[in-house]
Amino acid sequence: MTDKKDPEKKKVNKGTSKEVFGYPISIFFIVVNEFCERFSYYGMRAVLVLYFTYFLRWDDDLATSIYHTFVALCYLTPILGAIVADSWLGKFKTIIYLSIVYAIGQVAMAVSAIHDITDTDGDGIPNNMSFHVALSMVGLFLIALGTGGIKPCVAAFGGDQFSDHQDKQRRTFFSVFYLCINGGSLLSTIITPILRAQECGIKSKESCYSLAFGVPAALMVVALLVFIVGSGMYYKDEPQGNIMLDVCKCIGFAIKNRFRHRSTRYPKRQHWMDWAEEKYDKLLIAQIKMVLKVLFLYIPLPMFWTLFDQKGSRWTLQATTMDGNFGALVIQPDQMQTVNPILILTLVPIMDIFIYPLIQKCGLNFTPLKRMTVGMFLAAIAFVCAALVQIEIDKTLPIFPSTSQSQLKLLNMGNNSVTVRLPGNDPQELPATTVCHLTINTYFIFFTDDLTAKPKQGNNAVRFVNGMNTVVNVSTTSVYFGLIEPLYYSNYSLIKSGEHTFTLWSDTQKCDFTMKFRFGSAYTFIINSNLFSDCLKSITPIQDIQPNSVSMALQIPQYFFITAGEVMFSVTGLEFSYSQAPSNMKAVLQAGWLLTVAIGNFIVLIVAELAKLSKQWTEFVLFASLLVAVCFIFSIMAHFYTYMDPAEIEAQFKKKGDDDEDDKSKRQRPEVEMVKRCSVNSHKEDDKQTRI
Repeated sequence: MTDKKDPEKKKVNKGTSKEVFGYPISIFFIVVNEFCERFSYYGMRAVLVLYFTYFLRWDDDLATSIYHTFVALCYLTPILGAIVADSWLGKFKTIIYLSIVYAIGQVAMAVSAIHDITDTDGDGIPNNMSFHVALSMVGLFLIALGTGGIKPCVAAFGGDQFSDHQDKQRRTFFSVFYLCINGGSLLSTIITPILRAQECGIKSKESCYSLAFGVPAALMVVALLVFIVGSGMYYKDEPQGNIMLDVCKCIGFAIKNRFRHRSTRYPKRQHWMDWAEEKYDKLLIAQIKMVLKVLFLYIPLPMFWTLFDQKGSRWTLQATTMDGNFGALVIQPDQMQTVNPILILTLVPIMDIFIYPLIQKCGLNFTPLKRMTVGMFLAAIAFVCAALVQIEIDKTLPIFPSTSQSQLKLLNMGNNSVTVRLPGNDPQELPATTVCHLTINTYFIFFTDDLTAKPKQGNNAVRFVNGMNTVVNVSTTSVYFGLIEPLYYSNYSLIKSGEHTFTLWSDTQKCDFTMKFRFGSAYTFIINSNLFSDCLKSITPIQDIQPNSVSMALQIPQYFFITAGEVMFSVTGLEFSYSQAPSNMKAVLQAGWLLTVAIGNFIVLIVAELAKLSKQWTEFVLFASLLVAVCFIFSIMAHFYTYMDPAEIEAQFKKKGDDDEDDKSKRQRPEVEMVKRCSVNSHKEDDKQTRI
């Protein structure tokens, strides 16, 4: 370890920590903090839409709307965080205070997912759902405030720890920082769905959302503690004022001044921002013009994020109706999101090392704006793929009676077949120990304990019909079906995929049978009269709803296209924005970029609430069509865009300012010389008079 001194520049570097391999020790605390924070955020977000759907019992549209409202808030609050950090608290205190808020929000989410708190009757469903909804909404608001508020601060705070001569180390830090973001995202989207799939509870065993939220909450507390431990080593810059506020004030003054001089008797100016020249520096106005030119290009961009962020909502819900069995590996629906970070880590170097150089060698001018256009088109293709997958899923879904129909199930418990005749229906032969499903028109409503939808979360619905003359108890290790009276049936109970052993007993007699289940099926097991003489042959399984047969592997193409689109659109867009931004306004464009993400998520919830399309695949096609239209508009805007060199433009204004200063100095120089000559002559005259 070496002391933080620069022998060439003869000055002490930033911070009070020592260096290891040329890096300040303080940045290691920042890197660990970022990894834990990203694990916390993406881990919670991975299971969030399923928590809305299956714990809070919301429908798919409401769950999607609230999910995207939360994501939008997470991308709106960075603007607030940047203003607070730069104008009031500084980066260090902002990170500390908002991380505390963040951790409280994560703990609130974990507590809101404990069903035993209000589950008074022990059926696994909270009796006071309002409590859980209110607590979860408070938690999500605090998380959005925390994660968004520290988002613009942590990376910049890490960059502040390096001295001017450590450019190489600073670049390496940002690469590692980005790697921590994707590493935390990847691990959390693998681990938290596994935790969510566990069963926990005191009165009844249910999906363990409290554990899935509790581990991210613990990681956020760890992130906060790690950051605090390194506090004595950090370089803490004082707040210098926020450039975004200056930009907003300048734009506001220009608009107000233009409105005051709207009469035709005032001469027009070349640009409406020129109306701010009475109060603000011309260099600042020129910089704002450059920023506005780029922000104008941002107008169509929210539509890309409208599609991209649905991989955590609509695509996850789509995966719940698919088969996650990959042989030796069983994938949970919310684990499919891990494909995105895996592909990012793969495609970014492939694009940079192979694809872009190859296109350049072919003589094609593949500019950043053209890359972004292609990225938007690839995202549209991803949603076409999602629509095709949804069509295949719809083919396998059961057809339930409409509102004007009823479904009649006839069960033949005898040893011989019977013929069923109903008015308005053709006669049907009903073999022994089988179920016949008939759909009939009806004008009255009656209730039965039957399924009205496919089992959720990939679970399987199972019930038993007792055809014996004595009562039978049925149970597995996770479910007790209860005591079934003769010629009665049990209610449907949900069991997970995999192999299950059922135990049936009556008095002193007992037998077991084992069956392997896939995802999303429903079975009625008929218990025949000679159960205890031959257990396996005396139980007849009737498949009410077939299991999910469309493999989750079919989602991989849509994830590939959306990730390739992200690499070409998002990574290139950030690079383009950085290159076109003035030196002191890169944060302004970063805020504008994050704002497009927020608006894109608001568009999702608007469409989800207003479109009300009956088929999910039509909604996917709608989003794809909208993005193609926006992509066409953006390509036209990009065609007429002229690339700028902000440094050159700023240099011209600075040179012009220096020339003006020189001219002013030259105009003042003769007057100074005249004063000097007059002063010299007067002194000579005084000398003569003194000598006389």
